[in-house]
Amino acid sequence: MKVTALINDDLINNVVKLSKGKNITNSLTIALEYFVYRKKIEQLIEDVDKEPLQFQEGFSAEGIRELNRRKRS
Repeated sequence: MKVTALINDDLINNVVKLSKGKNITNSLTIALEYFVYRKKIEQLIEDVDKEPLQFQEGFSAEGIRELNRRKRS
Protein backbone atom coordinates (compact mmCIF):
# COMPACT_ATOMS: atom_id res chain seq x y z
CA MET A 1 0.00 0.00 0.00
CA LYS A 2 1.33 3.38 -0.88
CA VAL A 3 1.07 5.94 1.94
CA THR A 4 2.07 9.56 2.24
CA ALA A 5 2.83 10.65 5.79
CA LEU A 6 4.61 13.54 7.46
CA ILE A 7 7.00 11.97 9.96
CA ASN A 8 9.80 13.69 11.83
CA ASP A 9 13.19 13.10 10.17
CA ASP A 10 14.87 12.24 13.47
CA LEU A 11 12.24 9.58 14.16
CA ILE A 12 12.66 8.05 10.70
CA ASN A 13 16.45 8.07 11.06
CA ASN A 14 16.20 6.34 14.44
CA VAL A 15 13.84 3.71 13.04
CA VAL A 16 16.19 3.02 10.12
CA LYS A 17 19.18 2.78 12.45
CA LEU A 18 17.52 0.60 15.10
CA SER A 19 15.61 -1.70 12.73
CA LYS A 20 18.63 -2.21 10.46
CA GLY A 21 16.25 -2.24 7.52
CA LYS A 22 17.46 -2.11 3.93
CA ASN A 23 15.65 1.18 3.31
CA ILE A 24 13.01 3.44 4.86
CA THR A 25 10.12 1.27 3.64
CA ASN A 26 11.69 -1.91 5.01
CA SER A 27 12.57 -0.16 8.28
CA LEU A 28 9.02 1.15 8.75
CA THR A 29 7.61 -2.30 8.00
CA ILE A 30 9.89 -3.85 10.62
CA ALA A 31 8.93 -1.18 13.17
CA LEU A 32 5.20 -1.53 12.52
CA GLU A 33 5.33 -5.34 12.68
CA TYR A 34 7.17 -5.10 16.00
CA PHE A 35 4.60 -2.60 17.29
CA VAL A 36 1.71 -4.92 16.38
CA TYR A 37 3.53 -7.90 17.93
CA ARG A 38 4.06 -6.02 21.21
CA LYS A 39 0.46 -4.79 21.34
CA LYS A 40 -0.85 -8.33 20.83
CA ILE A 41 1.32 -9.58 23.69
CA GLU A 42 0.13 -6.72 25.91
CA GLN A 43 -3.48 -7.64 25.09
CA LEU A 44 -2.87 -11.30 25.94
CA ILE A 45 -1.34 -10.27 29.27
CA GLU A 46 -4.39 -8.10 30.02
CA ASP A 47 -6.72 -10.98 29.09
CA VAL A 48 -4.88 -13.38 31.42
CA ASP A 49 -4.92 -10.77 34.20
CA LYS A 50 -8.70 -10.45 33.82
CA GLU A 51 -9.28 -14.20 33.62
CA PRO A 52 -6.28 -16.16 34.93
CA LEU A 53 -5.54 -19.60 33.56
CA GLN A 54 -6.85 -22.38 35.75
CA PHE A 55 -5.61 -25.93 35.73
CA GLN A 56 -7.93 -28.89 35.96
CA GLU A 57 -8.43 -30.32 39.40
CA GLY A 58 -5.78 -32.93 40.12
CA PHE A 59 -3.32 -31.43 37.63
CA SER A 60 0.33 -31.80 38.52
CA ALA A 61 3.57 -31.51 36.62
CA GLU A 62 4.54 -34.99 37.75
CA GLY A 63 1.27 -36.38 36.40
CA ILE A 64 1.93 -34.82 32.99
CA ARG A 65 5.48 -36.18 32.97
CA GLU A 66 4.13 -39.66 33.68
CA LEU A 67 1.64 -39.36 30.78
CA ASN A 68 4.43 -38.28 28.46
CA ARG A 69 6.62 -41.19 29.55
CA ARG A 70 3.80 -43.66 28.85
CA LYS A 71 3.25 -42.16 25.36
CA ARG A 72 6.92 -42.65 24.47
CA SER A 73 6.87 -46.30 25.47
